[in-house]
Amino acid sequence: MPKRIIIAGGGTGGHIFPAVAVANAIKKLAPSTEILFVGAKGKMEMEKVPQAGYQIEGLDIAGFNRTALWKNISLPFKLIKSFFQVRGIFNRFQPDLVFGVGGYSSFPVLKYAQQQGIPTYLHEANSFAGKTNQLLGKNARTVFVATPGMEKFFPADKIVVSGNPVRSNIVNCQLSKTDAARFFGLDPERPILLSVGGSLGAKSINEAIAAGLDALQAAGIQLIWQTGKPFAETAKTATANRKGIWVNDFIKEMEYAYAAADALISRAGAMSIAEICVVHKPAVLVPYPFAAEDHQTVNAGYLVKEEAGIMVRDGEAAKQLVATAIRLMEDPAKRESMTKKLALLAIRDADELIAKHLLQ
Repeated sequence: MPKRIIIAGGGTGGHIFPAVAVANAIKKLAPSTEILFVGAKGKMEMEKVPQAGYQIEGLDIAGFNRTALWKNISLPFKLIKSFFQVRGIFNRFQPDLVFGVGGYSSFPVLKYAQQQGIPTYLHEANSFAGKTNQLLGKNARTVFVATPGMEKFFPADKIVVSGNPVRSNIVNCQLSKTDAARFFGLDPERPILLSVGGSLGAKSINEAIAAGLDALQAAGIQLIWQTGKPFAETAKTATANRKGIWVNDFIKEMEYAYAAADALISRAGAMSIAEICVVHKPAVLVPYPFAAEDHQTVNAGYLVKEEAGIMVRDGEAAKQLVATAIRLMEDPAKRESMTKKLALLAIRDADELIAKHLLQ
């Protein structure tokens, strides 16, 4: 049984929260295991991982910038520097294995481990595998994936369909809508729409919600609105004199938000999809169009195909998003049908399944 494990990756909540969920499952099964996270300096893992009670080391590394190519000039130097930093981390910590959750900071960590003959394991959260994981998957011991049909990205004999690890406070939530709604200062007897744009916010969703506040309130719909930091002040100004709205840049207590909501608007990141399935909440999905290989559209398409989700394209959000959400909120039969189909897609124990594989 491994005594020291490095967990590498991050950049967004979609990488960080499942990594923490797996770490928690490992500590539950084998409390003496030492766990060290490795991420990228300046990214949200440097804040969220210590908040979860784990140590993290940061690398001086950046991802490939697809919109401003000139900004990639320093990328090779940062990559070389990160390998020297990784070597120092490995010499100090002496890991028995390395688990990668995606994001560019995972590449130098797992690549160095593979060069040193240290066992590596990957988790691919999306329905379309990222380039980093595709490169690393060839020499990994096991690749955990969220959905079937990933043989086009990874060797078939290395794939384990695990699903995506969802935070235990969401999986095990027993909150009533009444208690959850009151937590946000809302009326539990009236419909509640939850809008989340991922951990970093979503410009198109936020702008559509801001423009549609009158329509939402005319329909008698209350709103829990996670804006992300860039749009927070604009949203607070727009909602200053309106009742039935809770707004903030980040929702720490997501289990309360899910329990309070009758339906939600969301990006289509892998973890958002996994959580939507676990909590069985009907959703209007707005895939981020600039995600690598457009994987969020693939993720959303997975739910749409199963008649468990509704998709609105990012470019159509301004005109269609709020109207689509209102139609869903006003159609209880549609919501009930989607709820039943989401329940069939939910995987509740992915964190424990992965943890057991790693410990074996």
